Amino acid sequence: MKQQLSISDFSATLFWDIDKSQLDFEKHVVHIVDKAINFGTWKDFKTVLAYYGRERVKEIVKNLRYMDKRTLRFSSVYFDIPITEMRCYIWQQLNPLHWDY
Repeated sequence: MKQQLSISDFSATLFWDIDKSQLDFEKHVVHIVDKAINFGTWKDFKTVLAYYGRERVKEIVKNLRYMDKRTLRFSSVYFDIPITEMRCYIWQQLNPLHWDY
């Protein structure tokens, strides 16, 4: 059973770029998972997992458009997704940067 979720369950700085009163936890699920995995703390990540469930988060993570290299590798191992099946990895391979640092 899902626990109740509120904006106060997340780090205060995680959703600095949006109107927090307009955040809908079902409608904006991709944005919430994206923020939690890319910019959140371990607590934010665990909160997302507890609320949405591992399988739903796994599917969202697999289809995110961007993750830095460290987050990409962590997500691949944590969710047992081959890195070559992750959308952000495929996109990075198709659009290489001049300087890979």
